[in-house]
Amino acid sequence: MTGTGKAGTEPALTIIIADDHPLVREALGQALRQAMAGVEVIGCSDLKEAVAALEAREAVDLLILDLDMPGMDGFSGLATVRASHSAVPVAIVSSTREPAVMRRAIEFGAAAFVPKSAALETIASALQSVLDGEVWLPPEMEEGGAPGMPDDFARRVAELTPQQLRVLTLLSKGKLNKQIAHELSVGEATVKAHVTAILKKLGVRSRTQAVIAARHFSI
Repeated sequence: MTGTGKAGTEPALTIIIADDHPLVREALGQALRQAMAGVEVIGCSDLKEAVAALEAREAVDLLILDLDMPGMDGFSGLATVRASHSAVPVAIVSSTREPAVMRRAIEFGAAAFVPKSAALETIASALQSVLDGEVWLPPEMEEGGAPGMPDDFARRVAELTPQQLRVLTLLSKGKLNKQIAHELSVGEATVKAHVTAILKKLGVRSRTQAVIAARHFSI
């Protein structure tokens, strides 16, 4: 994890860039520093580092996430961050331009979906729009109509706690309660309680139905 900023001074903005490609992080950081005065850019290579950076700071103005990097697991990483740090706007920067993926990202709480193929000036402008409180999508998506309100599944997922989201992600990978308990360092009874709560919040009756519903996380 790396950071940039002038020592001894309070940055005007603090932005975390999480992408597993160093060159992408550097290019995005350079674009932000050129477009925004006094910005502190913190680079992270995966979701775990990004969450640690969020928790280590009292205030973060923007989190930039690569949709396809370690720890993201489709949209579950985005949903987890939104559940645990709801005050921090999230911008997705991705190599895909699939309209369905863009809509899904917004439904799961992203404030922007910016293609990596866009010019650096466009990316910087998009991220400034998010900092100004707006939702940003590529022009072709705006022309086709911006996404409406989040669908029913996305609303229900938003009700899950970060730990319940982790349990749901592990369930979707075929893990048993015992394996989930070991991975999360909790007791099996705690996992069972989480599973019961997940089923109730998602409005399903079985683990199988929950796993099928969790496929909405997939890209």
